[in-house]
Amino acid sequence: MRDEEPSDLVRSVSRALRILEEVGASHAPLTVKAIARRCRLNLSTTYHLVRTLTYEGYLVRDRDGRYVLGSSVARRFHDLQATFDQPPEVHEVLRHLSAMTYRTAYLGRFVSGRILITDLVEGPKSPYLEDLEVGLNVAAHATVIGKVLLSSLPRAGRAAYLAEQGMRRFTSRTLIDTDSLEAELAGLTAGRPVLEHGQFRDGVSCVGALVRRPGDPWAVVASTRADEVQADVIWHTMRAAEDLAPAR
Repeated sequence: MRDEEPSDLVRSVSRALRILEEVGASHAPLTVKAIARRCRLNLSTTYHLVRTLTYEGYLVRDRDGRYVLGSSVARRFHDLQATFDQPPEVHEVLRHLSAMTYRTAYLGRFVSGRILITDLVEGPKSPYLEDLEVGLNVAAHATVIGKVLLSSLPRAGRAAYLAEQGMRRFTSRTLIDTDSLEAELAGLTAGRPVLEHGQFRDGVSCVGALVRRPGDPWAVVASTRADEVQADVIWHTMRAAEDLAPAR
């Protein structure tokens, strides 16, 4: 979700970021003309921005004159992950969960008061969800990651979070009022899996579990292309939550 556009928005910066998003989303290198078309920019502006991004290492020009993301993007991604201050074994637990289930495994946390994806490992039997990437805000009312972490807050804290975030409808199943969401969260039982079916994306179901950590609860989640979540995926997700919990 984007905030209201600021009055002092620097258009050139916004356009450069749009170029990075388009090049990153492409499955093949792009020409400057293709970038300009996708970003709805005039060609001369696109040339200037592409040359600047290439000089700074955010784009790389191949032999055919087409562009892909450069190494500076990878470095910024590693910088982002470093800000989450997660021990390296966290990624190994997610990797194991994905390997055992063939599903994408996610970790969600509160970061500066926002529920964010802080790590993931992709699996072949899960759909790609463009709104669930490392560093992105999560739609807390419609996703398992959000529901798991909202359940760790007092009711007043949930109400404040949802009032600021809003409750956008993603599918016909999305809960878009706080009373309905509170009723769902009231049915959750400590130590049991949290399930979601088609509230964020049609035809996608997820299972999640709360990782209780002092002052820093985590959510571990697996997604699948189905209306239900298979029992073995639930089992492995719960085991991953146990593995991530601090030793007592």
